[in-house]
Parts: sequence; C-alpha cells; structure tokens
Amino acid sequence: MQQSVEALVRVLETYRGRDKVIRTVCYGSQLVGGVLSQKAETDVSSQRLGKSLLLFSAQLSHCRTVLRLFDDLSMLAYSHSYGMGAGEEDAGVRWISVLTNIADQLYYPCEHIAWAADAELIKVKSDKWWLLCTALWGTSLLLGILRSLRVLLILKKKLKRRERDGGGISRSQLRRQMQGEALSVLSGMADLSNAIHWMPPGFLWAGRFPNWLVGLMGTTSSLIGLIQMSAGDSDATDST
Repeated sequence: MQQSVEALVRVLETYRGRDKVIRTVCYGSQLVGGVLSQKAETDVSSQRLGKSLLLFSAQLSHCRTVLRLFDDLSMLAYSHSYGMGAGEEDAGVRWISVLTNIADQLYYPCEHIAWAADAELIKVKSDKWWLLCTALWGTSLLLGILRSLRVLLILKKKLKRRERDGGGISRSQLRRQMQGEALSVLSGMADLSNAIHWMPPGFLWAGRFPNWLVGLMGTTSSLIGLIQMSAGDSDATDST
C-alpha cells in the first residue's frame, strides 16, 4: 500500500504525470457520470450524482486548458531539437513526425485564443478557434497513428531479420517496442473518435456520442498513456 502511494506521489510531482492523472480522472468522471445520467428516469439520486460528475469532469478539462497556457515554449523547444528529423532512419517516419510537430505547435496558440475569448479577455468569437483546435488535434492524432503503423512495419522487418540473421537489437526489446507502438495506435484511435465527435454536425459521427462513450474513449487513451509512462520509467530505471 505504501509503495503504491509513493508511486502515485512521484507521478503527481511531475507536470507530465499530473496531467495524465487529471486527464484520467476527467474522462473517468465523464464515463461514470454519463452512465449514471442514463438512469435518471428511475433513480433521482443517480441523476444528481451523474450531473455532479459531469460538472466535475468539465472543471478538470478547464483546468488542463489553463495549464496548457504554459506549454508553448516546451513544445517549441522539442520541435527545435527534433528539427527535420535528421536522426530518423526512415524518411516516412521523419516527415510524419515533422508534420505532427507543426500541428501540435499551431494547436497551442489557437487554444489560447479560444480560452481567452471564452474568458472575455478578448472580443472575438471562440467557436471558430475551438473548431480549429479540434481539427489540429485530429490531424495530429491521425499523423501519430500513421507514424506508429509505419514504425510497426519497420520493427516487424527488423524482428524477421533478427530471427534470420541474429545480432542487433534483442527480440524481446523489439517486441516491447512493437507493443508500445500498438498501444499508441489504440490510444490515438480512441482520441481520434472523440475529436471527430467534437467536429461540426454532419461530419462522420460528429455530435453523436453520448457522454459515457466520450468518457470511455478518453479513459481508454488516458490509461494507455499512464501504462506507457510507467513502462518508460521502468525502462529508464533498468538502464541505470
């Protein structure tokens, strides 16, 4: 029990870890709140609890939006360090990553403007800016899925070559990398389904998801993110 608490404290002490925990609680609350709200016709107490959880989820989402006001420089530093991806072995992975960085970099100022408009700090309509944010987020997610699929193909070829010729990276390490990329595809698809839901009505399944389904997709991707972060920390610990 004590070890679990200490591990949670270590996660919450980092910005990245805290954001992932807040995201998980946010979507988890929306999932449970959405399910309880559907029982409103037979249970008034469930209706009240469901509404409270949905409001709590909305506040956590707003909290993450405010915290992202300070993410521009870190994203810019990452994009600058990655550059044109000279360190990548595969040209496809390199260009997909560059385009993803561009979409991510543009996302932040658009979200800041939308937030400022909602807060009445500036006199512009926020709708078009939120739409642009969702489009950029969806583009980034789609590119991320394509990148992971490309990396999976590369790793699969490396694994076959390793089994045939020997040498190079161990098979267990290659399989771990493949599992990580497969999880990234699953996470990206869950988030992309929500991004499409938040697009204007008439675009694919935009606006058709109930609250519980949005929460389910978001919780799935959030839990995968926590698993990947935990696995990354474990690998870093093993290598030291």
